[in-house]
Amino acid sequence: MKLFYTPGVCSLAPHILLREAGLEFTLDRIGDDKRTQDGRDYLTLNPSGYVPTLEIEPGVALTEGPAIMQYIADHAPAAQLAPEHGTLARYQLQSWLNFITSELHKSYSALFKPNMPAEARSTFKEQINTRLAHVEKTLAQQEHLLPSGFSAADAYLFVVVGWSGFVGIEIERYPAIVAHRKRVQARPAVQAAMRAEGLVK
Repeated sequence: MKLFYTPGVCSLAPHILLREAGLEFTLDRIGDDKRTQDGRDYLTLNPSGYVPTLEIEPGVALTEGPAIMQYIADHAPAAQLAPEHGTLARYQLQSWLNFITSELHKSYSALFKPNMPAEARSTFKEQINTRLAHVEKTLAQQEHLLPSGFSAADAYLFVVVGWSGFVGIEIERYPAIVAHRKRVQARPAVQAAMRAEGLVK
């Protein structure tokens, strides 16, 4: 498998999961020119042009982070990164993945636009803080988003909330989220992924 990524963005979440899962994979960094490291046009793999994309085998690729993360988890069941299919816990995982991608990821992403009007920026920040307050309530009661422990949802939350300092979100207001970030960042697979992307030494 090959993961196409850009350092520090949402592709870091499936990168973390690949290392947590212990699966064999390679990395291919996508630059602003939308070329793969071996010179291919990245748009032939993912016409949307963004990361992540997981190339499962030549000619077979999967896009969209939540789908990729569940694929990885299901190919390493012993790592327990996702509950079994058909269980309530699996649907709870999907609920969290959908919440993070639609309610947090997209709102954070909007704040990176340099020409966004101040009023719109304020609206997005208010929305993010409302959503973070919901996450805070859960993490104040348990160490991870699922009662069973670390999962794909925690990796995704860790990455997205990590953008807070770049867009002016005061994450210190949420002590349970801060504690969660520390727990996740201390995991060896997370440290390895961040080192591989040049995010930590």
